[in-house]
Amino acid sequence: MREHLDAIAARNPEIGAFRIIRTEQAVAEAQAVQEREDLTRLPLAGVPVAVKDNIPVAGEATRNGSAATSSEPAAADHPVVARLRAAGAVVVGITNVPELCLVAFGDSVYGTARNPWRRDRTPGGSSSGSAAAVAAGLVPLATGSDGLGSLRIPAACCGVLAIKPGPGLVPPPGEDWFGLTENGPLATTAADLALALAIMSDDMALATAYKTGERARVAWEPQSGVSGAVPVPSPRAWRSEPFELRIAIAPRPLPPALGVKVDPEFVRAVAEAGETLRVAGHTVVEQEPKLPARLGFATVLTWLRCAAHDARGLDRRRLERRTRALARAGRALGAVGLHGREEFERWRAHGADQWFGDADVLITPTLAAPPPPAARWGRAGWRVRWRSTSATPR
Repeated sequence: MREHLDAIAARNPEIGAFRIIRTEQAVAEAQAVQEREDLTRLPLAGVPVAVKDNIPVAGEATRNGSAATSSEPAAADHPVVARLRAAGAVVVGITNVPELCLVAFGDSVYGTARNPWRRDRTPGGSSSGSAAAVAAGLVPLATGSDGLGSLRIPAACCGVLAIKPGPGLVPPPGEDWFGLTENGPLATTAADLALALAIMSDDMALATAYKTGERARVAWEPQSGVSGAVPVPSPRAWRSEPFELRIAIAPRPLPPALGVKVDPEFVRAVAEAGETLRVAGHTVVEQEPKLPARLGFATVLTWLRCAAHDARGLDRRRLERRTRALARAGRALGAVGLHGREEFERWRAHGADQWFGDADVLITPTLAAPPPPAARWGRAGWRVRWRSTSATPR
């Protein structure tokens, strides 16, 4: 573990993935895992994990990327962290995020996270440092959260995997953006992602569901006390009769009214993914309807409302210029009754089902354009413009 932490310390300055590297604490935690009586049954025994700086880790301050938040150490772990530790994981550090996790960049007063593939580019956000840490091989697993793309965007920017769970599966962060935000894992393989999701959700049946489409109960469950080992996911462990899906592809899901064009390379990637799945035996069709333009406008209104909500009670003098501008806009729009709530409620009630139609899976681009430069965008206020908008509504 110490050698692993030394490697993180050596590489982190060029990537900026971590706000805190918990060297001594992680070594002590790894030793404690080594001494556990259930060591051989732990699915994440000694595995180093990184935690996004928006959920509590006992003994560490949760700064949420801001100098305006409390510096008091957390008294207890968030349930997600507690579940990872119960499974044997060791928290090696807290990852960088933009202030209050408001934007799809990786800069804050604590540093600028960079994309390991091109360090002059952003890793996306707001799970910026988590995605960078996984992509750089500093950790195999990291936690993130996603309200309007904050897991999906950095995963796409950094070439790793992430999943935003549905509501109620994984305990959300404290600031959940009016029910939009969910915690989820980042990893480099589907097997690791599924295992992390299973542990974070406290439902180990999810550990192998990605292979068969079925949730088969497995032995290790942290709250049940049932002994036994979690079967290690293997690419050879497919069931004898593959399951078939109806898959819709939407290479250009955004309506023209939004004025955002999807990069041709991303359009081709969606088409190629669809063809690969068709050859594998699935039914693949192209999704004709575009996302409703009003949903895009509602998304912006909701985003600004969240900025105003999350900035409340904080010392504005210690907030970055960008955050102050976003919160000010959110307060102004809220004062005249513009908040986007009704459109999101319509989307949740029936709009999403209508757009998916009879498809089991819908494939879209995650980004509209390649990642922009890694810079201190937080000082720029409203001058920041990024066409790389998440093409998914939630």
